[in-house]
Amino acid sequence: MRYEEIEHTADVGIRAYGSSLDELFANAAEGMFSLIADLDSVKEVGEIEVRLEADDIPTLLLRWLSELLYLHETQRLLFTSFDVQVDGTSLRGRARGEAIDKKRHELKLAMKAVTRHRLSVDPARGTAEVIFDI
Repeated sequence: MRYEEIEHTADVGIRAYGSSLDELFANAAEGMFSLIADLDSVKEVGEIEVRLEADDIPTLLLRWLSELLYLHETQRLLFTSFDVQVDGTSLRGRARGEAIDKKRHELKLAMKAVTRHRLSVDPARGTAEVIFDI
C-alpha cells in the first residue's frame, strides 16, 4: 500500500508509506491527487520539475505538496506519477500528468491548502501524515 485516506473531523488527510524519503514524498503526492480526481483517467502527457528547500523534512513535504496544489489550481493540471529526490532538506521532483479535461476528469475534492495540523514524517517507520483543508 502506497497511501490511504485517514479520517479527520472537518478536513481530509492521507497517510503515505515508503521505504525511503523519496518514495514517501512521491506516494504522498499521489495520495493527495487521488483525493482530487480519479488518477486512472489522467494521462502522463506533460511533466513539470519542482526544486525546493526547507528548514526541516516535515516542512519540505508541506512545501512539495503545496507547490503541486498551487500548480493544480493555477495551471489547471492533474498529476498522476512522481519522481522525487530528497537530499537533506532539499528536493528535486518531477510530476507527470495533463491539463484538466472536464469530459474525462471528474474532480472529487477542491482542496484549499496543505496544513501543518498533525503533519508528520517518520522515515524510520516509513510513514507520513498530512491533513488538507477542504
